[in-house]
Amino acid sequence: MAHGGVIAANVRGVTTKVLLVDDERLIRAGLAAIINAEPDLTVVGEAADGAEVPDAVARTRPDVVLMDVRMPRLDGIQATRGLLAGGGDPPKIIVVTTFENDEYVYDALKAGADGFLLKRTRPEEILQAIRTVVHGESLLFPSAIRALAAEHAPGGAGGPDGADWHGRLTEREADVLRLMARGRSNAEIAGELFVSPQTVKTHVGNVLAKLQARDRTQAVILAYETGFISPGA
Repeated sequence: MAHGGVIAANVRGVTTKVLLVDDERLIRAGLAAIINAEPDLTVVGEAADGAEVPDAVARTRPDVVLMDVRMPRLDGIQATRGLLAGGGDPPKIIVVTTFENDEYVYDALKAGADGFLLKRTRPEEILQAIRTVVHGESLLFPSAIRALAAEHAPGGAGGPDGADWHGRLTEREADVLRLMARGRSNAEIAGELFVSPQTVKTHVGNVLAKLQARDRTQAVILAYETGFISPGA
């Protein structure tokens, strides 16, 4: 799996705080060893079940949560919903799963997760995924999200609150949304459309507002589900 751009790490010396949520101790230990070896990343806490997430987040205030999607008491989907329902400024969430076609993954993405990782993902890709979601200007693993959308998209024409949001997008905003779905970063979109990165950032903000989407992942899923973008395109 690949994403659209390379994100520079630790540009201003800021350390990204990561919370690990997985019912397998060995998985948590392995992830912690990989993450803590990086100068710009640090594991600030661990949880063995989704039910422990609210307290762990309140205690450690992470920037990113690596969330196992399948756990015995409270799974990653419910934990994601609960975390985002709390309001405020929730952390970014990356769900972690064993199988790429896991039905739980799509539900977790719809619930508000920012992307997903496979447990067999190479260490360098895990690190890059964390940096990608923190930066927030690129879609995590667009090809995989497109494949999941292809399996689930009903091809309807509705949108937020049943409204037809397609017509509310300007032509340039529509172009930006299509490039977002390809995993392009703001800088890459700016290069393709011959505009400034700040202009792209404004367009992205407008797209998210009109789609009532939390982030790029939610916007792209909605674009596929409503037929605005064809999964096979």
